[in-house]
Amino acid sequence: MTLLLTSLTVFVLAMFLGLEIITKVPPTLHTPLMSGSNAVSGITLVGALLAAGSAHQDLATYLGFAAVFFATINVVGGFLVTHRMLAMFTSKKKKG
Repeated sequence: MTLLLTSLTVFVLAMFLGLEIITKVPPTLHTPLMSGSNAVSGITLVGALLAAGSAHQDLATYLGFAAVFFATINVVGGFLVTHRMLAMFTSKKKKG
């Protein structure tokens, strides 16, 4: 019971800390930070796959599957946003 309470407390504190950090980031840094978060989400995706593939408990499998789903959405969305932002900085060819 104390392990669950400790884990839940750390999770809630991490949510508040993440919200505070994200709201303080200026818009010009969003693209570089998105690229960095894609790397972290890739690591999260690997951990989620390990959790989903473990046959220890049904709850771990279900939570692992949900983690795989959400991490995949995060990685794909991050790459799409990064691609779109980088396309804004490329030079356009002149029509001739």
